[in-house]
Amino acid sequence: MIAELGLAALWLAAALAALQTVAGFLSVRAGQGAEIAALIRPASMMQGLLVAFSFAMLLWLFAITDLSVKLVAANSHVDKPLIYKLSGTWGNHEGSMLLWVTVMAAAGALIAAVEHRLPERTMYATLGAQGLVALGFYGFLLLSSNPFERLPVPALQGMGLNPLLQDIGLALHPPTLYFGYVGLSVAFSFAVGALLTRSVTPDFARAMRPWVLGAWVFLTLGITAGSYWAYYELGWGGWWFWDPVENASLMPWLAATALLHSASVLASRDALRTWTIMLGVVAFSMSMIGTFLVRSGILTSVHAFAVDPERGTFILVLLTLYIGGALLLFALRANTISEGKRFSVTSREGALVFNNVMLSAILAIVLLGTLYPLLTEAFNVRVSVGPPYFNPVGAIFFMPMLLVMGVGPLLRWREDRPDRIRSELALFAALIIAAIVLLSLLVEIALLPLLGLAMGLGLAVASFMPLRSRQLGRIPAATWGMVLAHFGITVALIGMASESAFSEEELVALSAGESATVGPWTVTLEAVEPVAGPNWTAIQGRLSARYGDSEPVVLAPQARSFWAPPQQTTESALSTRWNGQLYAVIGDPAGEGRFQLRLWWKPFVTLIWYGGVVIALGGVLALIGHVLNDLRRRHRERRLDEQRSEEEALGILSGEERL
Repeated sequence: MIAELGLAALWLAAALAALQTVAGFLSVRAGQGAEIAALIRPASMMQGLLVAFSFAMLLWLFAITDLSVKLVAANSHVDKPLIYKLSGTWGNHEGSMLLWVTVMAAAGALIAAVEHRLPERTMYATLGAQGLVALGFYGFLLLSSNPFERLPVPALQGMGLNPLLQDIGLALHPPTLYFGYVGLSVAFSFAVGALLTRSVTPDFARAMRPWVLGAWVFLTLGITAGSYWAYYELGWGGWWFWDPVENASLMPWLAATALLHSASVLASRDALRTWTIMLGVVAFSMSMIGTFLVRSGILTSVHAFAVDPERGTFILVLLTLYIGGALLLFALRANTISEGKRFSVTSREGALVFNNVMLSAILAIVLLGTLYPLLTEAFNVRVSVGPPYFNPVGAIFFMPMLLVMGVGPLLRWREDRPDRIRSELALFAALIIAAIVLLSLLVEIALLPLLGLAMGLGLAVASFMPLRSRQLGRIPAATWGMVLAHFGITVALIGMASESAFSEEELVALSAGESATVGPWTVTLEAVEPVAGPNWTAIQGRLSARYGDSEPVVLAPQARSFWAPPQQTTESALSTRWNGQLYAVIGDPAGEGRFQLRLWWKPFVTLIWYGGVVIALGGVLALIGHVLNDLRRRHRERRLDEQRSEEEALGILSGEERL
């Protein structure tokens, strides 16, 4: 009965999405749909409640391990820990798509409930576009990927979740990314609504900006969590490999970063109108392309849940309709978007435009490198595109972007003179040059890590230059957010460059009591022992690791064997210090009582993920600051309206008295 309730709620939500779509677009046409327009907001809010109920029913089915439901039987097991039973809800194709639709419907309900800044026609068009996007995914779920399908005969124990996904990092990583993707769908709906009603205004940007900023924060956290999960769980010692599925999450982040800056300029300075609309379409396009890559089955990956070509075709049709339709609308209406206020090249707006162009170029590089192997494989030609392409080609645009990122916040809006900030420019340049010279003299280092370290050290100081000569207590939260986000990028950049330049690796075969060295560490294999978990057994190494002359620490890397489903995984062991991490993985027996050990010393590698958290924190502060500013602005406008009403009323009364 639980599955049937969930499915019924999903059908009702789809019907409301259809009503919301038709009513929204009818209401845009002058003189039409006036009566039905009153249904749009209630339909959106009720749709959100129904989908939330449907997803809650699926969570319940996984929590109680109802093995009569096909999805539960294929992705859960009676002996699996509860946390992984619950994460199994979205650790598969159907459940993850239901989560996507749930977040999307909740976002639409929230817009309908709280957003009153835009003209009603623009709001109706926005909710109509949001309903249309949701309707496509409802069709996908109900016609191609029903999460509540029953089995003719219930399973006995269940197949179990992929062991690589039985990790707390993967329990949180997908939902975080979905919040980001869905935030971009909201930005897309706002862009379509503004195009349909020809109302690309600062108010439109202020309404869209919190959604873009929230999506950007969640994408940042999702990518950071996914990178760290791959680093410690997969046992290969890397934090990013330019895998197509990694790129599928990076591309929306790049587009969202450009959109965020463009929307902020439009909201604050009434410029970059066309840029903002175009980037709103592009950002959601990237999330749709990522969805297609992951869900279509054309990629073989731990993330790729679908292997049915029919599903891939369905998503491709949705992608073509949504993105093609939005681009066509943009082409037809772009000439109706007024230019907005002009600005000088040497201004903060000019710096933001330059960096948006650089971000767009990097996005194109990643997109090309991701799709090219898939295109060549269609002609039976296998091509591998990896770091030798992405790193140097991306750096061509990334390094100039970093330079402008350090200088741009120092410039004034509208127009400025570079000589006004010559002392700051000189300090920035001197820091970078000094770092290049010193690093070249002290260590042997490749070009890209050298530039990354030098740029990171210079930007670490430049990030805080916008705070100069200002009272810290009076600096807006949005400005603090910008400073922290830029500083977080420099922290992550230093971590990436350090890991690339200074990592050391040793592959050894040791018997109990033997030692190996890697970097400043001496690692001794004390013993190898069998251990067992709730749904796995493992061979566990007991290592004693000493950093220089310090006290030894105990590490316990494992080689696990799961039985539901049968699979072997490696569990790395990490020892973290302020200046880096020791990373240990135990491998297969090497004969004569020896076991393979793979050891890495990775200086300052943790700065990569600390930087990601700082970036997200900066985004949260900026979001709080912008929301508070919008609330204050609306309060002032409301007070002014009240004052005008009072003055008009007094004027009428005084006129009556004169009569």
